[in-house]
Amino acid sequence: MANGYKLVIVESPAKAKTIGKYLGKGYKVEACNGHVRDLPKSQIGVDVEHDFEPKYITIRGRGEILDRIRKEAKGATSVILATDPDREGEAISWHLASVLKIDPASKCRVEFNEITSQAIKTAMKKPRPLDLSLVDAQQARRVMDRLVGYKISPLLWAKVRKGLSAGRVQSVATRMIVDREAEIEAFEPKEYWTLTGRFRDGQMRFEARFFGRADEKQEIASKEEAEALEEKLRDLEFHVRQVKWGEKRKNPPAPFTTSNLQQEAVRKLGFTTRKTMQVAQVLYEGVEVKGHGTIGLISYMRTDSTRLSQEAVSAAREHILKTYAPEYLPEKPNVYVGRKNAQDAHEAIRPTNAALTPEQVKDSLPRDQYRLYKLIYDRFLASQMTPAVYDTLSFQAEAGPWQFRFGSQKKRFPGFTAIYEEGQDEPGEKESALPQVKEDDRVQLQALSAEQHFTQPPARFTEASLVRAMEEKGIGRPSTYAPTISTILSRGYVVSRGKSLYPTELGVLVTEMMKEHFSRIVDEQFTADMEEKLDQVEEEGTDWHGVIREFYAPFSRELEQAEKTIEKVEVRDEVSDIPCEKCGALMVYKTGRFGRFLACPNFPACRHTQPIVEKVNAHCPKCGAAVIRRSTRKGRVFFGCERYPECDYTSWDLPVDDLCEKCGGHMVRKYDRKHDQAYNLCINEECKHRQNVETEEER
Repeated sequence: MANGYKLVIVESPAKAKTIGKYLGKGYKVEACNGHVRDLPKSQIGVDVEHDFEPKYITIRGRGEILDRIRKEAKGATSVILATDPDREGEAISWHLASVLKIDPASKCRVEFNEITSQAIKTAMKKPRPLDLSLVDAQQARRVMDRLVGYKISPLLWAKVRKGLSAGRVQSVATRMIVDREAEIEAFEPKEYWTLTGRFRDGQMRFEARFFGRADEKQEIASKEEAEALEEKLRDLEFHVRQVKWGEKRKNPPAPFTTSNLQQEAVRKLGFTTRKTMQVAQVLYEGVEVKGHGTIGLISYMRTDSTRLSQEAVSAAREHILKTYAPEYLPEKPNVYVGRKNAQDAHEAIRPTNAALTPEQVKDSLPRDQYRLYKLIYDRFLASQMTPAVYDTLSFQAEAGPWQFRFGSQKKRFPGFTAIYEEGQDEPGEKESALPQVKEDDRVQLQALSAEQHFTQPPARFTEASLVRAMEEKGIGRPSTYAPTISTILSRGYVVSRGKSLYPTELGVLVTEMMKEHFSRIVDEQFTADMEEKLDQVEEEGTDWHGVIREFYAPFSRELEQAEKTIEKVEVRDEVSDIPCEKCGALMVYKTGRFGRFLACPNFPACRHTQPIVEKVNAHCPKCGAAVIRRSTRKGRVFFGCERYPECDYTSWDLPVDDLCEKCGGHMVRKYDRKHDQAYNLCINEECKHRQNVETEEER
């Protein structure tokens, strides 16, 4: 009391440093390093007999932190709990209040949507009591997840393999990937052909796709059918019919929510969902920026809201008007409607200062932080710009009953696309020149080209498309997408190859077992309905004990039956073609804490293990040996010589075997995402010759 300071408790040391700078004298800021109490790892920690009351203990390693916080609290005039503004943050504050004997009804809680001087000082003037509905919502999820995980996982250990786990959300996500693979395997491709005509009218040329006859689409099922049509069409006289000029407006996308930030970072930056959230966390908590000191660059990154504050919108509009022409600024601010089940507790993810452009902070940030900040900044700014405008043209080239159809668009005004284009899982509509045709123009068919195609199965999930599917189906919430995907990868249920997610044999086996014995747990609709019930605890004050009781009665019966009927299953390790360096046996693939690795099958007699080496289609520019893909401790991919340390060649970019056609120097593969084009670049600083390539391999 004598010192007269106020104690502010936050979660991370980085945030403590940033907030401490803004608050200055009269305040002490301490970090609790996340949760300080949790359910014990060694037991279920939920008293099923007494209405599912959780049994909390101090997390190992947090004792010293709590002792330090207790000591600081004794000398403080007041204690302010300033953990993250979400369910988890509210629960952490509640646990801290219990430990420090703070009345949860007192005005002890503040929350920051962004870590800036103004936001911190404004929030400190508006303390509130703890929101016990948020706390109950977090407890309900924690208890339910513990019941599912700690009741089913031991069964998997006993019947399949130690170290396996089941989860309320992870098991559904795994099933989605397993079911998609089954669809792909069951798919029977169907042959079809397309016929493209190249037409000419004087100097004007265009291509049009064969449609059919008399407004009836004709499918071409074989090469013979295509050739027969070519014979019929080749010498006919064609005229232009039904010319329709139009205008298409493409509206800007909403600012980022957690899920679409994760999706765009996968598509545009090649980040995993987990990496996206790790980098975003740092940008939120505060980084050192030249000329500005330590500052939080983005608002809170766990949100499902597309809402922006009036201040943020005004700052964006001011910047757009200053940087672009007036026609890039809409008359009124753009407003976006969120998803049906959105919590809307916070704003969308945005820069905290629209005047702090990516170019201004580039020299202060590591590469990944800069790229993610630029993605967030550009999306935010684009959301408040005018639509892109396209001229559209459609018409038919007809000869008697036969029709070819043309349809395309060309951008007339870029609008928001001057700064931002959305990433896509599938190729979007392409632009082309619009021929200046008129009704009844005679056009000459110069050539016909037939092309064979086969219908394609549904695409495998990527991290981006899995997050989108989970969000659309109501499975999980913004804070769970990244840890769910990380879990199913680390457990060995799913592997990532390129950008696609494949189920492993283990993932298929466990999913089939879950479908047979715990059908509700892996049912998408049941999981989505449960999410809504858990949300009602937060939004409507529903008793969380009742939600758990309703779930647990049938679940316990399923458990009892499963214990009697599930038979022991042996899962054989996948054998590689790589011999053990010590005993010569063929190594097998294992999954550990840091992913897949190779291990000797003769364990424990032979304990040799080694990392999986992924060779790429290139040779070392220094010594000619193979080049392998490696990664730093932080997960950034680079390329190095397989003869390391004898040869020290490394490169952030993939080396290619082609030599520069101008200077003969070595080249590396690059990718221009803006123009969707792979290219090779000469590494000779005096040359820097660029050569486009047709493939995107090793991208």
